[in-house]
Amino acid sequence: MGRIGRGIDSAARWLLKWRIIRAPARFIANSRYAYSFITRTDRVRTNRLRDRLKRGTVPKHVSIIMDGNRRFAWSQDMEKEIGHKHGKDKLKEVMDWVLELGIPYLTVYALSTENVSDRASEELNSLYALYIAGFDEIRADPKIHERQVKVQAVGRIELLPDEVQAAIKRAESDTADYDKFLFTVCLAYGGREEIVDAVREVAEEHAKGEISLEDINTEAISSRLYTADLPDPDLVIRTSGEERISNFLLWQIAYSELHFTDVHWPSFSRQDLYEAIDSYQKRKRRYGG
Repeated sequence: MGRIGRGIDSAARWLLKWRIIRAPARFIANSRYAYSFITRTDRVRTNRLRDRLKRGTVPKHVSIIMDGNRRFAWSQDMEKEIGHKHGKDKLKEVMDWVLELGIPYLTVYALSTENVSDRASEELNSLYALYIAGFDEIRADPKIHERQVKVQAVGRIELLPDEVQAAIKRAESDTADYDKFLFTVCLAYGGREEIVDAVREVAEEHAKGEISLEDINTEAISSRLYTADLPDPDLVIRTSGEERISNFLLWQIAYSELHFTDVHWPSFSRQDLYEAIDSYQKRKRRYGG
């Protein structure tokens, strides 16, 4: 196929040297019919990939580091706040795609503990307003209730403004009885801080004589993490080209597959998600998992 493809490319370049071919080719390429054809072709290809993924082993728990809102805004010559809004809207889309694939656990990294202290108050205030709107939109979304999606936020939630905490409680309360899917938002979250909090809890219980030294093991720590009700992630996706974990689920991702993509989070597409899961499935087959 590679040799045939190169032959077609060579023939096309030779034909485009002729004005009688080049002019109509340019017209066709820029026409709405060509755009429609390409769009339809992409849709068909994406749907075929989705169907193939469903026949394979779909990850049970997908975690996403949503990176690139500000860089997306800069690339589009827009304000940072608009980039963050596009990021919030993208999350709603990705939730739909994940539900469509039947993945029961989705966890996203929205705000780190470092962000709470390091970002300018003006940007943080706009982010907090988006979180409030986002949680209220989730609890009002019919699809969340139809699919029985339980919503929760984890992290040092007490560091967030009262209005954000109230919005979180509203979403958690309205979805508390659901058990088909679990959507987790990590806010004011840090992996190291999570481990420290778990160790502190174990130390306090040991000091009270409630747990012996011999019983302090990985299970004892895992059961005291913010995500104790979650299985460890099968697949971690990070957008925007950075290839690091940035203090996200440090304990839980010991055996997770990692997938990095250059696309900024607001531009993350259904195809990008499917390609990440396709990469996961290929690795599992290669390693016999």
